[in-house]
Amino acid sequence: MLTLRSMNRIRVFISPLPCIDLSYANYRFSSFLSPLGSDDNVHQLRAHDVVLAFKEWFRSRERYVRPSMDRIYVILKNTDDAVVIDSELMKLDLRLNERFVLDVLSCGEDVLSCLKFFDWAGRQRGFEHTRATFYAIFKILSKAKLMTLMTDFLDSYRRQSGVCKTRFYNTLVMGYAVAGKPDVALRLFAKMRFHGMDLDEYCYHVLLNALAEQGCFDAFDMVAKQIVFRGYQNNVTHAVLVKGLCKKKEWDRAESYTRDLVTSGTGLSEAVIGTLVAGLCRDKMFERAAEVVEEFGGSKVPLQAAYNMWIRELVRAGELEGALEILKKMKGMDGPDVFRYNMLINKLLKKNRLVEVYDLLMEMMEKQLCPNEETMNSVLCLFCKAGMVDDAVHLYDSKVEFGLSTSNTTHNFLISTLCAEGNTNEAYRVLRNSLTQGYLPGQNSFSIVSDALCREGKVDEMKDLVLLALERNFAPSSSIYNKVISAMSKNNRVEDGYMLHGQLNQLNKVTSRHAYMSLIDAFKKMNRGDIAVRLLIEMQEKGHDPTPTTFKHVIELLFDMENPEQKFLRMLEIQLSRQGQNRHVYRMFIFAAGHARKPDLARAVYDMMSASNIPPDVKTNTHMLLSYLKNERTASAVKLFNELKVEGKAGKKLGQCLIIGLCRMNKVEMALSYVEEMRRNKETPSLRCYEELVLVLCNNSKYDEVVNIVDDTIRDGRPLSTFIGNLLLLHSFKAENLYYYWIRSRHNTTSFSWALGGLIRAFSPYISDVPDIEDLEEVTQQLFPLDTFTYNLLIRRVIMAKRIPSGRRMENACTLFRRLRQKGLEPNRMTYDCIVHGFAKFGMESEARRWSEEMMRRGFEHTSCTKLLL
Repeated sequence: MLTLRSMNRIRVFISPLPCIDLSYANYRFSSFLSPLGSDDNVHQLRAHDVVLAFKEWFRSRERYVRPSMDRIYVILKNTDDAVVIDSELMKLDLRLNERFVLDVLSCGEDVLSCLKFFDWAGRQRGFEHTRATFYAIFKILSKAKLMTLMTDFLDSYRRQSGVCKTRFYNTLVMGYAVAGKPDVALRLFAKMRFHGMDLDEYCYHVLLNALAEQGCFDAFDMVAKQIVFRGYQNNVTHAVLVKGLCKKKEWDRAESYTRDLVTSGTGLSEAVIGTLVAGLCRDKMFERAAEVVEEFGGSKVPLQAAYNMWIRELVRAGELEGALEILKKMKGMDGPDVFRYNMLINKLLKKNRLVEVYDLLMEMMEKQLCPNEETMNSVLCLFCKAGMVDDAVHLYDSKVEFGLSTSNTTHNFLISTLCAEGNTNEAYRVLRNSLTQGYLPGQNSFSIVSDALCREGKVDEMKDLVLLALERNFAPSSSIYNKVISAMSKNNRVEDGYMLHGQLNQLNKVTSRHAYMSLIDAFKKMNRGDIAVRLLIEMQEKGHDPTPTTFKHVIELLFDMENPEQKFLRMLEIQLSRQGQNRHVYRMFIFAAGHARKPDLARAVYDMMSASNIPPDVKTNTHMLLSYLKNERTASAVKLFNELKVEGKAGKKLGQCLIIGLCRMNKVEMALSYVEEMRRNKETPSLRCYEELVLVLCNNSKYDEVVNIVDDTIRDGRPLSTFIGNLLLLHSFKAENLYYYWIRSRHNTTSFSWALGGLIRAFSPYISDVPDIEDLEEVTQQLFPLDTFTYNLLIRRVIMAKRIPSGRRMENACTLFRRLRQKGLEPNRMTYDCIVHGFAKFGMESEARRWSEEMMRRGFEHTSCTKLLL
């Protein structure tokens, strides 16, 4: 067991800490536990010593708190069943009296457990609650700000019968006074006096204190006179009268009254000085409070209460330096109680002043103060902030051994720290243990852990947490459900995700749009169209609109089911009944049918749309035309286009769509005829049309037509695109006759055309050698924007230069590689493969190996041709 002496030796190591920058980001508390130059083993040993000392301190609670107290609260926290509570508490053979009940209530860490015990004690034979026990539970409810619950209790108590009248009214007056309803308390007091009854001394003072708190000074003066008249005046009366003067901000009268108590021989209590000091501090008069303490410090009255009040108000006001200074002055006294220490420690933790926190905890340990739940929460937060998260978990696991529990804030902080350090498994374990032990976590803790588990794809753990939470009547938020459902869908656990979606419906919560689409996408991959369709309709009923892609995917699934056309039309009917005769709905079904290679079904929907007096717009006509083109129904596509042309609805956009579709079906002549028709109608085809034409013409080696199309493109004012430029350079490698066709067609051409022809000639290995790389790159850049593919062609061309030495060729290739990177472009597989192939071909094995390793690090593989050379 560690002694105080050994703990003091540990403090030696952290004595110079105030000089260190304690910024949170770079701070590791464990490093403070050893001097500079010590190794990690010593480090860990001293950190272990500190943790062990804290554990022994918490275990020493048994000297202060009777073991039966802990056992009582373990029973109360673990169940809400009154029958089970009665059975378990009866086994403890508790001897109930006023003192024992007050002790149990004073040790309570949560309101619910205190209420359970108060209710249980009141139902036991041979025991009746006293005014002191009633006042204790009223104070607990008041401190927790559960005023509604408190007034409900008092109202129900008023309706009871068979209770002693005087005691009955005393309890009610005291309860309403504490509940912040002095008007009700005064009416009941008047009713008592009318019936010849009176309050006892205890209740008179409770009422007087409540009137001072609420600022009811007329009634306050009246009740104070009644107390003096009945001879009930004592130290409590003096303290409450001083509080009344402080509330009225009559500071001179309050100080004068306090001095009169000394001079008159009545006697001055520490409660009076403490009340005056607290009042001055609340009004930010800290210097005057210090003067009061100094003035009355010479008297024989203990000042511990005054110092406690002083520290409390300084902490509340954020005056931490002042509170720490007072602590130094109290070294020779008993010092503040554990509650004041906890207040100051919590404020220092929020400021990340961890060294002062550690010192205060050591001071509490030296003074043998009994640590409570708040103290343990502070130690856990200290460990987490200090980077000693493993030690925090170790202490957390021992909390049941100490008879303590963690607060939601500490719980959240421990879990978030574990997740931030990447220790998701430990965070999951901590959260799961808390659920198993009956502690309900906050939604924040659950969200942090579920986010981390979702990121790591740990679907079994996610499912386990959600099911365990539901067993404990803790319903995670909708956002958590949605994250888990989406994660399960993406990790091939769609059945589990669908089950959680059903539970969300049972809780009358709406699954998010994103989660719905994740489920639909997952069932699509499983080819479960029946469930996907059901989810889509349900999604719409919940107010979510599916994306066009999701809608298309679901309709495509219909065609893999029995009677697909019947189901397709039924789905269309459902959508029209939901959304009315909507052009958008018809368009979506035409689009989906076209993608599913059902152009006849798309046409049926198209005709239904016209029959419903909804004229198809440009988008609908485009979808219908594309459904024919994608399914190579050339005649149907041309017929539709001609019909629309007669009706005056075949605009430029539809014509371009037809040209692109014909090119992709390799219907070159038809595509060229429609291009000519557009030009005759004074309409300029889009650059995309020209690109598709050049591609299909090059693939069919119709280079004479290629030259004409490029000329038309330039003549129409269209820039030469990178796509077309790259196609021309690529085919100049392949075909010797491309350049000859270019020369043959040169009549009255522009300088741009001549420059382009010269570039084609330079890239043709059959005609000439490559010019200087600077000239080659510059000319190409003047004709069209360069991309990675262009640079790959340039690299390939310089490597093929026959009249240049091999070393120079590879030097030029590497120069182009650097130029590519300088322009912000990224080299791809072909870039690296060209250079590796060149080095290997010319026998430069070391360079080929170096570039090959770089290529592999980038995740690229060699082509088969290059593999043969390596």
